[in-house]
Amino acid sequence: VQLQASGGGLVQAGGSLRLSCAASGSASSITVMGWHRQAPGKQRELVATITTGGSTTYSDSLKGRFTISRDNAKNTMYLQMNSLKPEDTAVYYCYANRAIRGTSTTFWGQGTQVTVSS
Repeated sequence: VQLQASGGGLVQAGGSLRLSCAASGSASSITVMGWHRQAPGKQRELVATITTGGSTTYSDSLKGRFTISRDNAKNTMYLQMNSLKPEDTAVYYCYANRAIRGTSTTFWGQGTQVTVSS
């Protein structure tokens, strides 16, 4: 599975961005997809996850501002980020879990930079 993240950029505080993560390869076996982020000098943290069936989980601190979605037909996941704050500045990484014959493997995208100016 190959993951291609896109949509990052520079935005002012209060603005919005939509990240995309397109999966290719053995994408039909993907189960859970999600986003993590890593700010400078900080550990990588979970942002949100979504299952094939559309069940979602979010970091408590991001609920209400971020929305994760997924188009299974296009093997693409999205992260709509609204009311962005400077503390949302980070590299955002998408990931996907693939399950084949009881074995789960996690794949990561290359990351996309999000910078929120005050």
